[in-house]
Amino acid sequence: QVQLVESGGGLVQAGGSLRLSCAASGSIFSINAMGWYRQAPEKQRELVATISSGGSTNYADSVKGRFTISRDNAKNTVYLQMNSLKPEDTAVYYCNANGRSRFLADFSSWGQGTQVTVSS
Repeated sequence: QVQLVESGGGLVQAGGSLRLSCAASGSIFSINAMGWYRQAPEKQRELVATISSGGSTNYADSVKGRFTISRDNAKNTVYLQMNSLKPEDTAVYYCNANGRSRFLADFSSWGQGTQVTVSS
């Protein structure tokens, strides 16, 4: 079983910055892609950014140039640096990781979510 624990959310004014972290633990053999998703009230969950084990990144158009995803493979941790935040970035942010467990079973795990609120 693989667990993801997020931290770093909070309340910030428009134009401000926040850094989210997500640490994976448990029966991990390897982690392939890690990513961040978000879900605003009454909206579907949407992709924010992903990063492969080799460091290739992908971003939603709405966050390009403002958000940066990175990871520390030694710590099984992914980060999301969010700059120039806008009220429309307000959402619950979820971390996701895909990989293989020590039992050689594929996994796709989600964190519990962390609230990000941007005031205008």
